[in-house]
Amino acid sequence: MINTAPSVTLRASLRGAPDTPAAPAPWRPVLLRPAEPHDRARLDSLRASGDVRETHDRLADQLAELMRCLRPGDAPAGPALDAAVAELLDGTDPRHYGTWVWYPWSGRLVRVLPEREFRRVRTDRNRDKITTAQQEHLRHRRIGVVGLSVGNSAALTCAMEGVGGSFRLADFDEIGLSNLNRLRAGVHDLGVAKSVLCARQMYETDPYLDIELWPEGLTEDTVGAFVGAGEQALDLLVEECDTPWVKTAVREHARAHRVPVLMDANDRGLLDVERFDLEPGRPLFHGRGGALTAAQVRALAPADALAYLLDICDEENLSPAMTDALSRIGTTLSSWPQLASGVALGGALVTDTARRILLGEPVASGRYYVDLERLVGRATAGAAA
Repeated sequence: MINTAPSVTLRASLRGAPDTPAAPAPWRPVLLRPAEPHDRARLDSLRASGDVRETHDRLADQLAELMRCLRPGDAPAGPALDAAVAELLDGTDPRHYGTWVWYPWSGRLVRVLPEREFRRVRTDRNRDKITTAQQEHLRHRRIGVVGLSVGNSAALTCAMEGVGGSFRLADFDEIGLSNLNRLRAGVHDLGVAKSVLCARQMYETDPYLDIELWPEGLTEDTVGAFVGAGEQALDLLVEECDTPWVKTAVREHARAHRVPVLMDANDRGLLDVERFDLEPGRPLFHGRGGALTAAQVRALAPADALAYLLDICDEENLSPAMTDALSRIGTTLSSWPQLASGVALGGALVTDTARRILLGEPVASGRYYVDLERLVGRATAGAAA
C-alpha cells in the first residue's frame, strides 16, 4: 500500500546524517574496509563503543569457497589452500583484507569478502542458468518496487538472485501483526516501516547493494523522481500497491520514459507485463482502465475507485475465493485476502520475468496465469478419481 505519512523523526533519520558508526542510518549498513587507515580507526571506535552485540568472522570459510569457485576441478586444500590464499592476498595483511559490515539495527559486525569476490561466490550457484556475463549485466540494472507487502517478496528474491544491483523502494506503511501471514518478518519488526524492513533484509543478503528508500510512499510531487529520467531512470518497475491513482501514475511516468512494468496480482498466480520499453504507445493496463488519467482517478469517489481497481485487475477472472471476498470486505472481512504461498509465487514470477526482460530475452506484454489450483489441484483431483 502506498500513501503518505511516516513521522518527521523517521524522515529525518532516513535522509539525514551520514553513515558513521556513531550515527548510522536505521536501514543501511556501514561498510568499513580495514585496508584504509581511516576505516580501521572507525572500526576500532565502533568496537570500543559497546554497540557491537555480535562479531561474525567467517572470512576463512569464504576464502575457501572462493578457491572452489575459481578452481572447481582442482580446489586446493590444506597447505595448498593456504598457498592459494596467500597468492590471492598478494602481500596484503590478512587482518586488513575484506570488508567489515556493521548492521546497526541488529548490533552485528560481519566480515565478508571484497565486493567483486563476494559477488563471485554469492552467485556462483546461479551458473550457468545465469552466466557470469549476464550476472554482471544485471548488477548494473536499477529496479523500482512500489508497495512492499507483496512487493517485499519480489524485491528480496531479486536481491537473492542478483537481478539488479540498485533498487528504489516505496511504501508509506508500517509492519502490523496481520502482515505476518505473508511477509517474512518477526514480531520484533512490528511498527517498523515496510521500506526499512525490506532494505534491511536485502542488505543482510548483499551489503554491497545500492538502495534508495521512499518511506513516505509516492505523491504527485515525488512519483516522477521515483521513476526517474535519462540516466537516473529505472530499468524496470515492479508495481504492487493498492492505491488506484498511484498504480496509474507510476505507469504514466514509466510509459513516458519507456520503463517496463511488472505486477503480480497475488490471485490465481496472475503476472501482468507491460513492455513500455518496446511499446511506448501502449495503453495502460492493456486498455482495461479506459482513458482515465492518474489525476482523474485520484478524484474518483471511493465506490468508483474500487470499480476502477476491479476493472484493471480483471474482475471476471478472479478466483472464486477472491470473488466471494469482494462482497464481504468491510463487513465480515477487514481487507483483501492474501496468502504467503501466493506472495512467494509472485516473487518468483516477477524475478524470473524481470531477469529475462533485463537480459533482452523475448517477453511479450500481456497477462499470464500460473494458477496452482488449476495446474495442481484439479489435476490431482482428476488423478485420484
